Amino acid sequence: MLQGVLIYGFVNSVMLVLVAMGFNLTFGISGVANFAYGALYIMAGFTCWGLLNSLGLPYWLAAALSVAATALLAGLLFRFVLLRVRGLVISEVIATFGVGLAILELFRYFGFIGFEYTLPVWLDASFDVGETVVDAQRLLIVAVGALLTLFLWVFTRYTRTGRAFRGIAQDERTALTLGINADMVSAYAVAFGAGYAALAALVILPLGTIAVNEGYDVLVNALAVCIVGGLGSTVGVIVAGFLIGFAQVFTASYGETHWMMIVSLAALLIILLIKPSGLFGKQKELEERI
Repeated sequence: MLQGVLIYGFVNSVMLVLVAMGFNLTFGISGVANFAYGALYIMAGFTCWGLLNSLGLPYWLAAALSVAATALLAGLLFRFVLLRVRGLVISEVIATFGVGLAILELFRYFGFIGFEYTLPVWLDASFDVGETVVDAQRLLIVAVGALLTLFLWVFTRYTRTGRAFRGIAQDERTALTLGINADMVSAYAVAFGAGYAALAALVILPLGTIAVNEGYDVLVNALAVCIVGGLGSTVGVIVAGFLIGFAQVFTASYGETHWMMIVSLAALLIILLIKPSGLFGKQKELEERI
């Protein structure tokens, strides 16, 4: 049983890293905490489902279009909403949370509730890993998580846009003097983060149903991982994802399944009490600001 707990704990950890990576990327570069993140995640799932079942598009094409649509909506959200309140942290949180709430409740209003809203698995097979049977979809999640993490590292170091991301993240004023358009780069970052949320949704949602309430859970998990690891720190997100991911699976295996979300909330509360900047965060601690 322990081997199975460790294997599924590893998969769950990768899922949490995937879910949180886009949120962390957006905040680390633009400084915007996108509270519409969970709604964008669910929107990608419903968009893909609609393209598959209403238009009969091939799965790969429906997935690509849903990622593009999600990223485009996030870019428009920055252009027409966030740009007007940028720098006003409370206003950014209220605006993004309000947009996310509207998206999720619109899906509920139009009847997108039920077990029929599912995405097919990308790989329909299973493999024996030691004495544990693991389905191919979970192995795909691990592979996608590794590839997206590697892609992010390469992209931010060897592309012009990626270096602009790093420049804005490190020192926005200096980046401005070098001719980098901070608003445009921030818009790209918000769209890029939403695209990561959509990719995470398309590989994770086939394990269950597309549920409106899942959007709130995704937001909570992303917040927990990012805050525990340290907002803006990719290494922190990976470490926190594995800490919380394994803790959730151990809790579900030796306790109750519905306690998994409590693990995220408990980790969030503990880190805020002990080290508010997170494990790898660069924000100043409270005592340093007084």
